[in-house]
Amino acid sequence: MLYISILGSTGSIGQQTLDVISENPDRFAVVGLAAGYNWELILQQIEQFQPQIVAVATEEIAAKVKLHTTKCVQVLYGEEGLTEVATIDKAQFVVSAIVGSAGLAPTLQAIEARKTIGLANKETLVTAGHIVMSKAKQYGVPILPIDSEHSAIFQCLQGENSASVERLILTASGGAFRDKKREELRDVTVEAALQHPNWQMGAKITIDSATMMNKGLEVIEAHWLFQLSFTKIDCILHRESIVHSMVEFSDRALKAQLGTPDMRVPIQYAMTYPERIPLNTPPLDWGKLAELHFAPVDFERYPALKLAYQCGTSGGTMPTVLNAANEIIVGRFLKGEFPFLEIEPAIESILSKHESIPDPNLEEIWAADQWARHMAAEIPNK
Repeated sequence: MLYISILGSTGSIGQQTLDVISENPDRFAVVGLAAGYNWELILQQIEQFQPQIVAVATEEIAAKVKLHTTKCVQVLYGEEGLTEVATIDKAQFVVSAIVGSAGLAPTLQAIEARKTIGLANKETLVTAGHIVMSKAKQYGVPILPIDSEHSAIFQCLQGENSASVERLILTASGGAFRDKKREELRDVTVEAALQHPNWQMGAKITIDSATMMNKGLEVIEAHWLFQLSFTKIDCILHRESIVHSMVEFSDRALKAQLGTPDMRVPIQYAMTYPERIPLNTPPLDWGKLAELHFAPVDFERYPALKLAYQCGTSGGTMPTVLNAANEIIVGRFLKGEFPFLEIEPAIESILSKHESIPDPNLEEIWAADQWARHMAAEIPNK
């Protein structure tokens, strides 16, 4: 039995993780759940999975959960609650699925508690990759990727000599507006931006997919996970989201991981690694899948991806500022305060004002993060 804590249990990844667990009650058990404000859903999860401990965003939400649950469960809130869920003694595996840099601190705490990490929170590595990977090495903690692209690369590398890797190729669907030219995006709505053609994801990640910032953050994540320079990490547009990513080796052989666009596949693989077990998802129908399409990525069409490469290559606190500014600006777009085409220019303007700190410690990272958030919040509505 693998005992699991989930950070972000009411989000898309969290819910799909619980789906995998519910299909395999003889293999997995939930001991901790951390969520935000969706107290009605967390109540349902408590009733079904009976964790020992639950954390929510606020004291008020915690009071509602305590009042309405019929189960014996410890209910905490805020940062203290997150810490408890991330480090509870019985947990062996922690799924880090909180959206944004809020996942950094509890992930580090889980590493220090020697929990195996299933990483779905790419911002943890974008914000402080050098610290996270150093901590994981120090405590002997495996970090198993849950993002479909990084899981694909991880699978392709099994049994291979890492010294023979020539490059990683991350595939990208192109998001909701992949068939539109940039000048056609001037008046697109929030509702339109949230219509991803292939995946069911949370709102913030879906917007990041439309700008390709999500792919840029994944490039930085791949740099830290697989310890490769940015010159060896490429992106390619792939409409169908069937090829989840590829690895090219020094002899020019390519390995790709293919499958249906179902996030439960990489989630379950991380939870059962190195074993594979059956998953209740439809197989690829090769009779209907007549073609797979690939195309190069245009940095002019997707300037967010270019910004991510620049920040990743620069290092220091630049990726931290990139991520923090993006979180705030995308949040403001979702509230209707920014037009879609102003997302990248706003982020770039903040980056241009930042004096990067090389090899930052955690205190410096948090300071850069808060500075970027303040700058992004101060930009007038457009």
